[in-house]
Amino acid sequence: MPLNCGIVGLPNVGKSTIFSALTRAKAEAANYPFCTIDPNVGIVPLPDRRLDQLCEIFKPKRRVPAVVEFVDIAGLVRGASKGEGLGNQFLSHIREVGMIAHVVRCFDDPDVIHCANRVDPADDIEVIHTELALADLDSLDRRLDKLGRQLKVQDANLKKDTEKEIAVLQKVRPALEEGRPAFTVGLEAEELEFARRSFLITLKRELFVCNVDESGVHGNAYVETVKAIAAKQGSEAVVICGKFEAELADIEDAGERTEFLRGIGLEEPGLASLAHAAYRLLDLRTFFTAGEDECRAWTIREGAKAPEAAGVIHTDFEKGFIKAEVYHYDDLIQYGTEQAVRAAGKMRQEGREYTVRDGDIMFFKFNV
Repeated sequence: MPLNCGIVGLPNVGKSTIFSALTRAKAEAANYPFCTIDPNVGIVPLPDRRLDQLCEIFKPKRRVPAVVEFVDIAGLVRGASKGEGLGNQFLSHIREVGMIAHVVRCFDDPDVIHCANRVDPADDIEVIHTELALADLDSLDRRLDKLGRQLKVQDANLKKDTEKEIAVLQKVRPALEEGRPAFTVGLEAEELEFARRSFLITLKRELFVCNVDESGVHGNAYVETVKAIAAKQGSEAVVICGKFEAELADIEDAGERTEFLRGIGLEEPGLASLAHAAYRLLDLRTFFTAGEDECRAWTIREGAKAPEAAGVIHTDFEKGFIKAEVYHYDDLIQYGTEQAVRAAGKMRQEGREYTVRDGDIMFFKFNV
């Protein structure tokens, strides 16, 4: 289950530059709106120092990291929900991603045109939120119209289910009318399931990406504005310098990349910051399989049981799950080898009810 992330924002905020740097793909970039018409898609490895360490220990034939799918979606403008700037086409692309990476311009440059002729992160965010909320409002009203006709059905169970869904949508509607994302309403688990039937864009979690210039890599007033907005809606904001990321993407040598990051005072590249923040927001976790043939990272949801984790590898593993042999990455680092972990009593046999921890190293036994 790869992390699927749509990069959105106003035109000329640096989406395509960041996408190109993160994926090492060259999306068309130009100093005018709508230079990206069709979404570019890039599959990139998720940085994980633990996987690097596992490969050092096991010396496998293959190293397979978890991956992040980035979709570069063309710039939205005011009126996109009504079709302005090819808005309907772009909005349909957003519906297909798992979460939103909202790129916000946080730098001044008279040579780079801003579609509103001024740099104002708060206003830029409001424009995007309003357009996405209006698009969702249209979807919600069409769904309510269909549900209203469905109430005429005589089946008692279907009628009860329909009434519950209508109640949830009516609860969400005021937020959308105010231009607020649906996920800020605070729906219960059952209510969320009903709301998802309308395929609302603003139910997706949103991560803010502050695109800065070289002088703003450690923050500026624009970044503080975005961080305040992110905190208010229970989200996060990461800072990325598109120029630095583009330069970093062209450096192949690992040592040179490390020196480059140290030279600008950063511990990790923008992709790592973005991906780790996305994992936190979506409550994703990583477990590993490790051996001489392959060391591999796998992505699961927080709270996943052992059979579900097995199913991420192959559906047959989940169907025929017997048990899992489990130990933790921290134990391997402490004791040095798998044999030493076993000798220390840190390797366990776990059954169907075991909740997988982030950093678990697992071997599944199954029967099909």
